[in-house]
Amino acid sequence: MPLSIVRNDITRMNVDAIVNAANTALLQGGGVCGAIFKAAGAAELQAACDKLAPIQTGEAVITPGFKLPARYIIHTAGPVYRGGRQGEEEQLRACYLNSLKRAIENRCESIAFPLISSGIYGYPKDEALRVATGAIRDFLDTHDVDVYLVVFDKAAFSISEKLLGEVASYINEHYVERFADERRSRRLLDVERDALRAPAPPPPASSAEYSMPPRIDDLIGNLDEPFSATLMRLIEAKGKTNVEVYKRANLDRKLFSKIRTGDGYLPSKRTVLALAVALELTLDETNDLLECAGFALSHSQIFDVIIEYFIVNGKYDIFEINDVLFEYDQPLLGL
Repeated sequence: MPLSIVRNDITRMNVDAIVNAANTALLQGGGVCGAIFKAAGAAELQAACDKLAPIQTGEAVITPGFKLPARYIIHTAGPVYRGGRQGEEEQLRACYLNSLKRAIENRCESIAFPLISSGIYGYPKDEALRVATGAIRDFLDTHDVDVYLVVFDKAAFSISEKLLGEVASYINEHYVERFADERRSRRLLDVERDALRAPAPPPPASSAEYSMPPRIDDLIGNLDEPFSATLMRLIEAKGKTNVEVYKRANLDRKLFSKIRTGDGYLPSKRTVLALAVALELTLDETNDLLECAGFALSHSQIFDVIIEYFIVNGKYDIFEINDVLFEYDQPLLGL
């Protein structure tokens, strides 16, 4: 997945590069910075940093990863938050973009970020998240790299209270888990009763009247068009390009190519929903696309209800959707 939010210790991420939320002097500090120095080997890492120091706020430099699973450490100095009117957003955005540039220059295919400046530097967490996802999304429009936004626990992660409130209200209104088992049992009883009331089957036809059942080849020939064909028609009808769709769907280019070429491949439900969001489909159109792949939305699944909220309300920012899914401990959209 090009951008994924994960709960983990960034020093344990098995990626090409991790990002250190550094100070401008590139000295070992506390928090994430201190943990990275300790895990990498403080003496070796400090010696490498001393050759590159100092750096400016928003700048990014790269060192080896030493004892870390990551091959590289990219060091960037985030801004101290002073009310948001002294260029902090531009500086924070530069941290992400410059770090991503260093990664591409060093042929990294994966990179893991902390939420820069959201700790002792005081940047409001919801705003820090908005800037991070915005900068990363813009970079991914023209580059293919797997990006992880790593948070150690939920306390380090925050999204808009207004959005969370709206989603929570929609879930309360539409989520019906407490009735799902009861309804399922009632349906089974109804099926059993209908079977008992059904008339007896007619006697078997005579050999003269008997006809051979259809061959499996004939059945396959009568199936609906492949998912890939439906998807391509939708992309054309919505006036979008293939690249635009897989980028907006937060999908890897290779996976999209696999879906597009067909050959009987059916994507997962999460991937189908990511494509529906990228295409800005209505709820009816989304259900039709899901049906092509053998899926359906259900009000007995929180994941489905959350996705439905965004589609019904015309909110098609997949990164915003994934923020909310992460908050609810649900799988993210995309690969």
